[in-house]
Amino acid sequence: MTILGISAFYHDSAAALIVEGKIIAAAQEERFTRKKQDASFPVNAVRFCLDFANIKLEEVDAIAFYDKPLLKFERLLETYYAFAPSGFVSFHKAVPVWLREKLFHKREIRNGLKEISDSKEVKKLPIRFPDHHLSHAASAFYPSPFEDAAILTIDGVGEWSTASIGKGSGKDIEMFATMNFPHSAGLLYSAFTYYLGFEVNKGEYKMMGLAPYGNPEGERTAKYVKLITENLVTIYEDGSIWLDQQYFNYATGLRMAKDNKWEQLFGLKKRDAKDEMLSEHCDMALAIQQVTEDIFLKMAKTAKEKTGCNNICLAGGVALNSVANGKLINSGLFGEVYIQPAAGDAGGAIGAALAAYHIFEGKERTTIRPDAMSGSLLGSEYSDEEIEAALNAKGINFFKVGTEEELTEKVSDLIIGANVIGWFQDRMEFGPRALGCRSIIADARNPEMQKKVNLKIKFRESFRPFAPILLEEDFQRYFDVKLPSPYMLQVHKWKDEWHNPLPENYTSLPWLEKLDTVRSEFASVAHVDMSGRVQTVSKDSNPKVHRLLFKLKEKTGHGIAINTSFNVNNEPIVCSPEDAINGFLSTEMDVLAIGSFIALKKDQ
Repeated sequence: MTILGISAFYHDSAAALIVEGKIIAAAQEERFTRKKQDASFPVNAVRFCLDFANIKLEEVDAIAFYDKPLLKFERLLETYYAFAPSGFVSFHKAVPVWLREKLFHKREIRNGLKEISDSKEVKKLPIRFPDHHLSHAASAFYPSPFEDAAILTIDGVGEWSTASIGKGSGKDIEMFATMNFPHSAGLLYSAFTYYLGFEVNKGEYKMMGLAPYGNPEGERTAKYVKLITENLVTIYEDGSIWLDQQYFNYATGLRMAKDNKWEQLFGLKKRDAKDEMLSEHCDMALAIQQVTEDIFLKMAKTAKEKTGCNNICLAGGVALNSVANGKLINSGLFGEVYIQPAAGDAGGAIGAALAAYHIFEGKERTTIRPDAMSGSLLGSEYSDEEIEAALNAKGINFFKVGTEEELTEKVSDLIIGANVIGWFQDRMEFGPRALGCRSIIADARNPEMQKKVNLKIKFRESFRPFAPILLEEDFQRYFDVKLPSPYMLQVHKWKDEWHNPLPENYTSLPWLEKLDTVRSEFASVAHVDMSGRVQTVSKDSNPKVHRLLFKLKEKTGHGIAINTSFNVNNEPIVCSPEDAINGFLSTEMDVLAIGSFIALKKDQ
């Protein structure tokens, strides 16, 4: 049985193909169109999945869409009715689009599929609609290695639900509890993302990276936490929340928050994206991060109590909050924690297909370790012939290496020589993280690398941290954590032995002074609070990167490097060789290691 999963029409459109319960291919539409978070029907992603599996659209047994449009429209109408006459402008903009397009998803899906095949068989394909949070739950539980597990999903909003608790057992998922719109931990976090000058649905991870620059011991941070919990949100012991809508505008408006009321409450104006970053902004980011962690851990505790399970699976946009994930893992509340690497809406394509297979069709499930996501390396790949043709077409000077051993030998020397490497190898990652196939790699020991890569290659804010990628077998040498972190979705503290002595007033220093402090031997991947969003690599998960890190260890004593996504600011991660070459030429990147070929910037 072959099922095509689709998420589309809101943000992060994607497609995934399931054959006999196995995830064969998955990709986000943005990678092909080069429009970040493309919401359009994923024609290119669907075509890729089918081509990769050598399957025609006519051979698919069913289509699965990741939520229920009619329920979402019901929520829209009820919300506007409840808040009337407020929100008329938003209503006037939203409802015609729904009546013209979004309400008729079956028609829109079939119209999208016409671009691939207009055969009669395709027109008859059944379309399944699992609800949004069931798709999230399925995306986390079914690929996990657990026979039984609690399932926690938290995001902005699906149809009505903003968070849910369920239990997976074998091929079945049972949902126990949901929290409904407008009360949402994800929307609360996004409201602060908006107020701090970042783009909603795109900048939440920036705010998470900004939070450690706040002063955890400062009076202002504590004051912000108190103002948030006494005015904006009531947090109950089970993790459910109530948001005071007099401070928010997302239910019926065109903005997340009511700026004037927030300014009166916090005594701080909304930051524009181009405004200077102040210590107050850092403290506010830290405050909402702490509040979110409290909600997250309370919900996880409730999931444990309701299910009695020793393992938990996480999905939904809030499951991408790797700091909160690290806190949950270190709490010891669960024996094992599994996080869907594409936890946001893109991953809903996988979840919808798996829900259709196991729940709608009643097919049995098998579990494998470490999981069924194949390292999330589910996207496109290119042969050396295709890569060489692209290099020649662009007039790139390059040389070819004979073996993978020669590739990693040469690239490891270039990394040690303070070069920044564009690394394009094997299958593209699915999800928001580059995991060593479409990556920018550099020396983690070089204290200048964080600024260099941020400002000269990524063209992004200098405060943004980078992830350490390291050998899985060395994980506990640097971090006091038992569970590996293959998907870069956990933040942990570096062991004390890797800390440099810090000034006594370090926590209260302005954020730029914190950034300039050399905190560790691994200064470019040890964040200002001595944490790291870690990615561990095993021989099985990514043999080529494992070999590269092992070479670095042989030469420097440490199998650690910087790993960040191969893209420039406001562009999707590169997909094709042409994308990689363009990124190499348009930045101050020193080296492009693409397939069996190496190009040096100095030779161009």
